Amino acid sequence: MKVFFRRIHLYLAFAAGLVIMTTCFTGAVLVFEEELQHSLHKERYFVSATNTAQPIESLLASVREKVPEASISGIKIYADSTRSAEITFSIKRAGEGKNEMGTAANKTAGKSKPVPKEGGSLVAFVNPYTTEVIELYNHQNSFFYSMMSLHRWLLSGRTGKLVVGVCTLAFLFIIITGIVLWWPKTKNILQQRLKIRWQGGWKRLNHDLHIVLGFYSALFLFVFAFTGLAWSFQWFHKGIYKVTGSSMEQKKPPVSSTKGNVDSLSLNNFFSFIKTQVKEVRYYNIDIPKDSIAPFSVIVLPNSAPHESAIDIYFIDRNKTLLIGIQKFSDRNLGQKVRSTFRPIHVASIFGVGSKIIGFIVCICGVFFPATGYIMWWLRTRKRLAKQATQ
Repeated sequence: MKVFFRRIHLYLAFAAGLVIMTTCFTGAVLVFEEELQHSLHKERYFVSATNTAQPIESLLASVREKVPEASISGIKIYADSTRSAEITFSIKRAGEGKNEMGTAANKTAGKSKPVPKEGGSLVAFVNPYTTEVIELYNHQNSFFYSMMSLHRWLLSGRTGKLVVGVCTLAFLFIIITGIVLWWPKTKNILQQRLKIRWQGGWKRLNHDLHIVLGFYSALFLFVFAFTGLAWSFQWFHKGIYKVTGSSMEQKKPPVSSTKGNVDSLSLNNFFSFIKTQVKEVRYYNIDIPKDSIAPFSVIVLPNSAPHESAIDIYFIDRNKTLLIGIQKFSDRNLGQKVRSTFRPIHVASIFGVGSKIIGFIVCICGVFFPATGYIMWWLRTRKRLAKQATQ
């Protein structure tokens, strides 16, 4: 039976090994994306909280001054007084916007930052105390976006997404068959397979690195791969709701009482209002609706949230400054709650820095497992061929 599992393990590793190495490497890079961004570009994310925060309309005016064609869709304000405000926008007229955006970015950041692809958006980082536009940032042009694109679809769209999904499925079977092959028959063998023998020569070391580290990281790699399938296959995404007996449909947001236009001053009033309604949160993310009867929606992440996807949404009537609806994370159905955990689990942020460290180490191990496995196969093959030659 183990011969069968060994062949499945080997053949799948040969077929999917290179993709597995790529996704594990890029996954390791992406684990600490937020921390690296904050460290490498501290001036973008952090400011000195020396004055009283300016009204939101003043922040928006600064962005519009830099980019007159900006169509602002959202504002993110952090509870941390040292964080910059993040204003999300797109370019109204693509033809004129490209030249204007390039000019604005050059003035602001000192270097060219092309506009996003069609349908994409940019983020203006603004000092909430001075209204200075710190930087106009296009995530699609960043190193981490390239890593994410390589991780999810191998830089090649739908085809790459399918390849990654199939190889991820193969990886699950590789992990399962690996555990079957690792499983010891005796207690003595068990003790041997739980520790690395550093003094046994490079061949023994290569074997132990594959076998021992493979066992310790198997569960984590399986969970990371399993959760990753939700982004590769729609059937897997729907299956989460099917298994939990839950509906995929989200609750429809309420509508404002009457039609009407909202000026910029009203937006600041809404923000002041929501701060009186919701406290003890990490941030307020205000979504500006395009529909004239749609309410303002404010996404908040409570300090008590179990993970980064456990958000609450508050809806405010745009004409009466009245709270007209709340969608709490705690009120979601089982399927929605389970699905919301997939991202924090997949990116290893579910338990903060501790789980990120584990995720980083496990992903680095995942990069080397195909290589150590190939070496083991090559050594066995060479030994078998040499034996056949002497017969």
